[in-house]
Amino acid sequence: MIDADKLEILTESAKYDVSCSSSGSRRTNKAGGLGNASVGGICHSFTPDGRCISLLKILMSNDCIYDCEYCPNRRSADVRRASLTPDEICELVINFYRRNYIEGLFLSSAVFGNPDKTMELMTETVSKLRRVYNFNGYIHMKGIPHADGALVMKAAKLADRMSYNVELPSEKSLKLLAPQKTKESLLLPMKSLNNAIEYDKQNNVRRGKVLPAGQTTQMIIGASPECDGQILKLTEALYRNMHLKRVYYSSYIPVVQSSKLPANGAGLLREHRLYQADWLIRFYGFDVNEICGEDENLSPDYDPKCAWALRNMHLFPVEINTAPLEMLLRVPGIGAKSAYRITEARKFSKLDFDNLAKMRIVLKRARHFITCKGKFCGTDSLAQVKTSLLISGSGEINEQLTMFSEPSTALSALTGEI
Repeated sequence: MIDADKLEILTESAKYDVSCSSSGSRRTNKAGGLGNASVGGICHSFTPDGRCISLLKILMSNDCIYDCEYCPNRRSADVRRASLTPDEICELVINFYRRNYIEGLFLSSAVFGNPDKTMELMTETVSKLRRVYNFNGYIHMKGIPHADGALVMKAAKLADRMSYNVELPSEKSLKLLAPQKTKESLLLPMKSLNNAIEYDKQNNVRRGKVLPAGQTTQMIIGASPECDGQILKLTEALYRNMHLKRVYYSSYIPVVQSSKLPANGAGLLREHRLYQADWLIRFYGFDVNEICGEDENLSPDYDPKCAWALRNMHLFPVEINTAPLEMLLRVPGIGAKSAYRITEARKFSKLDFDNLAKMRIVLKRARHFITCKGKFCGTDSLAQVKTSLLISGSGEINEQLTMFSEPSTALSALTGEI
């Protein structure tokens, strides 16, 4: 049996990593096996402190040789230390799965001994789960910077997803706050894994694919002085060059004391705005330069799409029955799914405001930017539009979802539609 204190230490230490989304893998069960990583078998609910409720989120060890200023497990921190063996983690996962507590594993670790030793033991853990315990459920592994590339590739053939956390948005900040890590130690393995994933795609590899659920990363927001524009530039480059599934943003929380860190956290509103901007880049066809200048921060008052629309009022209003999809996606209050619904519905008849209301378009926002059959229901005064958008956005939720969020709130945050 695993000591309860050990379990508490290692699960508590793992909660600060938010890059553990479990979607994207379709690893199916095999005869006599346990678990299934298909989309329908993974729960996407998160607790307020960032833990995915369907995954066992745990560190192999929190006894770190690195001394990153922002990390509660850093070498110089006065905290309780604990470590688990591969067999202990395997038994824990299987027992929890059989009790229906979890449906997968998020395995991370502090760097103990050296990077290769840490990566080797993490890989051994996942290998035993797959080959000894015949576990086919979802597994997400954190990559260890500076670990040998051969160990990383071995792990990538066993896990569904891996993440090398960029941590900080610039190399300058990385040198100041995490001197044992380098830009190269984080980006080089991400590039190698991306090349392996692309090779499998091009060669139509079906069995033994490298990371079927791809890669993610995480950035800490507010621990260093970079502006939102610089953060989003890096995000855009990671999506374009590394084909990441997701970039996660973690608002800095001052859980450790350091003269090199700000006294206050960044706040959840800034994190929320970055997620909205990230969504615009991925699904709405926006360029970073349209959303935010490199030396600028996102507006705290308006979501990024509204802020862009207010700067470009000369492009509006657009006729809902004739506007191209690309323009509909830029109308505040019309989400990606709704824009596609509009383009399909208008093939059969001209749409009016009642039709849009039935499609769940947020007309409190959209009415200032659209016409229906030539009719305009908004206001021509920019000041009044700003006030209306400010009021309509005042109830925005700027926190992570709980299991018991109201349905309307949950839908908005889950889909990212703005």
